[in-house]
Amino acid sequence: MKITNKPKVLFILGPTGSGKSDIAVKLALKYNGEIISADSVQVYNEFNIGSAKVTKSEMGGITHYGIDIKSPTEEFSVYDYVQYTLQKIEDITKRGKLPIVVGGTGLYVKSLIEGYNFGDTEKHQDFREELEEEIKQHGLDYVYQKLCQKDGKLASTIDKNNPSRVIRALEIATYGSGKEKTNNCQYDFKIIAITLDREKLYAKINARVDKMIESGLIEEVKSLYNKYGESVQPMKAIGYKEVLSYLKGETQKQTMIDLIKQHTRNYAKRQLTFLRGINNITYIDNNDKEKAFSDACKEIEKWLQM
Repeated sequence: MKITNKPKVLFILGPTGSGKSDIAVKLALKYNGEIISADSVQVYNEFNIGSAKVTKSEMGGITHYGIDIKSPTEEFSVYDYVQYTLQKIEDITKRGKLPIVVGGTGLYVKSLIEGYNFGDTEKHQDFREELEEEIKQHGLDYVYQKLCQKDGKLASTIDKNNPSRVIRALEIATYGSGKEKTNNCQYDFKIIAITLDREKLYAKINARVDKMIESGLIEEVKSLYNKYGESVQPMKAIGYKEVLSYLKGETQKQTMIDLIKQHTRNYAKRQLTFLRGINNITYIDNNDKEKAFSDACKEIEKWLQM
């Protein structure tokens, strides 16, 4: 057995709605862990319902990082996320606790696991304006396909319906610093992916969207739109952009709800595709929650002894 003295970091990944947050909290309680979110919307204050932001009661007394750390008007790049998370991992480790990264956003996870410094690519305003014009003329999918041709793996990690994300990813793929490895060997990662039967996963996603509407998602988006407008980054996320379109009279209410469900299911598919591209990943079936937790514990205990 190979012994390593590298700091250990546990990743709990999985598609939206798979139950990874719940399992992560239980694992943190069992293994003296603290959780770092890998969600690009939950970093923003006030964007709560549409991001399915974990509540205080759902945290189970476990310290969570990476949530409510930025104003909606502030930028928060992948580079910013990596620097923030590496600092938290170091701090958690120094205090004798286990860092648990829970996500989420593929580009965040990929940057940490593979050591890619995606977010350090400089911004090229002329290039961005050219892409914005191409989107106006040919549609967003046209530019997304250009990204797929340049870097299919990178394309699989983003929301292809989010213009800002597509433009930024193509900028990264074009100007190349995404290929610079930075922290590939610093940590001993254990990567667990929580999965569900596809039919059950989609049913959970649909039910969660209905619950978001009942909990006041429309009112949340209206309030945020009145306060910040539509140009802030989190307003382009799934759940927010569809409600905004409804508030502007561009879609009917039921159409809006159906689109959120469809876009979320599509996002879950991309997350599953992203997971298949990760090496040394352990899949845990969460159709039986008790068995899933037990299986995860067995895997973690073997890893902790290495």
